[in-house]
This record gives sequence, structure tokens and C-alpha cells, in this order.
Amino acid sequence: MISISLCMIVRDEEDVIGRNLECAKEIADEIIVVDTGSKDRTKEIALSYTRHVYDFEWIDDFAAARNFSFSKATGEYIMWLDADDVLLPEDREKLIILKETLDPAVDLVMMKYNVAFDAAGNPTMSYYRERLFKRSCNYQWVGAVHEVITPSGYVVYEDIAVTHKKLHAGDPDRNLRIFQKMKQQGKALDPRQQFYYGRELYYHALYLEAAAVLEAFLQEGRGWVENNIDACQTLSNCYQGLHQEEQGLQALFRSFQYDEPRAEICCDIGRYFFEHHELDSAIFWYELAANRPRTDIKGGFQSNDCHGYIPYIQLCVCYSRLGQHEQACFYNEKAAEIKPSDPAVLYNREYFKMLESAKKMESVEATDPAAGQTGS
Repeated sequence: MISISLCMIVRDEEDVIGRNLECAKEIADEIIVVDTGSKDRTKEIALSYTRHVYDFEWIDDFAAARNFSFSKATGEYIMWLDADDVLLPEDREKLIILKETLDPAVDLVMMKYNVAFDAAGNPTMSYYRERLFKRSCNYQWVGAVHEVITPSGYVVYEDIAVTHKKLHAGDPDRNLRIFQKMKQQGKALDPRQQFYYGRELYYHALYLEAAAVLEAFLQEGRGWVENNIDACQTLSNCYQGLHQEEQGLQALFRSFQYDEPRAEICCDIGRYFFEHHELDSAIFWYELAANRPRTDIKGGFQSNDCHGYIPYIQLCVCYSRLGQHEQACFYNEKAAEIKPSDPAVLYNREYFKMLESAKKMESVEATDPAAGQTGS
């Protein structure tokens, strides 16, 4: 059995850190908490779980803080979590089994990260993150924002998920401030940082600036494939925000030069044609989205809804508008297999029942002219 050091960096997380450590304590042989300037009870709560609580002066550099936390680890493997992450019971059980059975030759374990959820709590967006590292490999984090350890060595993928469960929003401007500070200091952004800088500008509705950064990122041709594809999608959203819809569509098609079509891109193209009332074209792209295989292990962001629910429910609407109600009903039931209690699914089901009842009534009236008439 391997030993695991859990390493965390935290700040003002009193609402969630206890929840986190409670579900991780049976997995970690050692818990290391690095506090970057809490003003609440975060450190006090952490100390009730571990004596390894350290202070680190915040210097607007997440990689520096994480590398400091890793430097305190003594276990054979290091695992990281954020304070608002949790391990659900089934994932905790899988991780315990992995701890008992992991081949010691493995250098790095990739695990799924669930980061967005629907009203029922089902994950709607997930992607693989580097999660468990052999300490002797001396992996180092890079990147002041959206820090990363590039996978290398003997890497394995495990069907274990970490669930990101925020209770309250953080500082929405923090990442953009850090990027802008780096630029003011004359620091060059590497391709990954340039990609995320463009995304931050987009999140702040600075569409013109975001488009310029993302265009430069793509033109330089140094980005990782998945970041390139995502940049095309974000660039498309920027052009839509600038009311340049045709350029937005071309940005989506541009993603195909990097790899085969992603379901997320196909859904966006389908939406473009749907909104322009070109239903046959919309159907083509939604059907393509519904049949695209998942590409989780390639590392990109995965919208779970784009691999089933969204294309099915949109195909239902498209076929309904074309008057092909039998086909529309078929796709609504396909959507129901994924989200049986979804309001749109339930509404559509009742709508099709109403149409069927009206159709039967018309049939009866056609054969019996007196049907449906009331006496005076």
C-alpha cells in the first residue's frame, strides 16, 4: 500500500475546509495545509485535523504556493485538493482501493474533476486533472494562475472523481488582476497563460480585448490542442458578443484544423443554424454532436450535456417545428433517458400527448360529423 500526503493551499475557507478534510482524512496518511493569509477560522479548523499547518505569504502566484505545500510532504505520493473540493462516498471508496493496489511504478494518476452541475446535482462539466504524484519525481507546478503540472512519466487514468462544491463565489476579478499585473511588470505570458488570459477577458465581457488575445494565441501556433479548440469556441462567443455572428461561426469551424469535431463545437454550430431558422442544417450538427465519442482522456473540458441531452432536446424542437412530431417525440424520449425529470422533457411530453389527442379527435370528427357537437 502506498502512503499519501494531501497538500492544500487555502485562504478564508472556514465554511468548507472541515467538509473537505472530513472526507479526505481516511485516505491521507499526512495532511498539509498551507494558509496564504486567512482572516477567519480556517487555520483553527485545519489544526483540528493536522499539526502540519503552515503560513505562506501570498505573492499572486498559485504555483509558488502549491510548490511550497509539496515541499512539506513526506509520503510516497502527493495528492492535491482545493478547500471546496469533496470526495463523494463512491469516489472515496475507489480511492481507498487505488491506494491499496496502485502499481508503485506509476508516476502520476489522472482523475476526473467535476466542476459544474445541473439542478439535480448531476455533473454537467468535467475534465481530467493531474491529481496524484510520486513524490520522488519532484514534479513542479508552473503558472501564476491556472497552475498546472504537465503529465510525464508513467501516467494512468482512473475512474475516480473529485467534486468541486462551492458554497459561495470567490473574487471574480482575482485572476484577471494577476494577469494584468504580470503584463504591467513586463512578464511574458506563455501559451497556456495567454489562453487563460483571453478567457478571463471574455468572462469580464471585454470581448474585443479577449478576441485579440485569443487570435494572437492561435496564430502563434504554440498552444496545446485542447486549448486551441477551446480558444476557438471562446473566440466564437466573443464575436457573438460583438454581434459578428458570421465570424463567430467561422471560429467554430476553425477548430476542426486541430482535431476531429468535438460535441461541444457541434452543438454551438447547431445552435447558430437553429437561431437562423435553418433547421435542416441544425439537425445535421445536432445529430453529429449526439454521435461524437467522448474525448475525456485528451484532457479538454467536457460538457456532459453536449454528449446527449442538449442535442436530443434540440433535435426534438427542430423536428417539431418541421411538423415531424413522431421523430420529435423520439428525441424527447432520448433526452428523458438522460434527464427524466427535466422540465423541458416533461413539457414536451405533455405537448405531444395533446397533439395526439387532437389528432384522434379530428379523426373521429372526420368519420362522424356529429362527434364533438353539443346540443342547443
